[in-house]
Amino acid sequence: MILFPIIYIFPAYVANGAPVIFGGGTPIDMNRRFRGKPIFGKHKTIRGFVFGVASGIIIGALESVALPYMLAIGIALSFGTLFGDMLGSFIKRQMGFKEGKDVFLMDQYLFLVVAMLFALPLGHLPELYGIIFIILLTGVLHKLTNYIAHKAKLKEVPW
Repeated sequence: MILFPIIYIFPAYVANGAPVIFGGGTPIDMNRRFRGKPIFGKHKTIRGFVFGVASGIIIGALESVALPYMLAIGIALSFGTLFGDMLGSFIKRQMGFKEGKDVFLMDQYLFLVVAMLFALPLGHLPELYGIIFIILLTGVLHKLTNYIAHKAKLKEVPW
């Protein structure tokens, strides 16, 4: 009940964390604005997107050795994760929140919701208790990993 949900969501977790380590460089929105505000902001970069998606796909490929369907799910989760993260940034920029501002629930869960929506058509979802476990685990891991990344000077803020 616990192992499969972790295996299932792991490509999304890796895709979400990789840009913090490997990101930087050119902003994905090329510093363009929408309605006078940044589209995503300077922290959403092309390199971060590419490394995030690639890292999640690699995890899905490794998992597919034992569970062949995880390659396709890993691809969907990886793209969904990064699109969900960018959607959150877009919403926050349009609402006037500065980069780095924590918006409760959106920062912790939007990437997860969009990732799972991307993977939903492929099936193999964890059962209800597994999804509840993923939600709880994501809340804990989000706080813990962001705190560690901040202490390691990979992030400017601990959230």
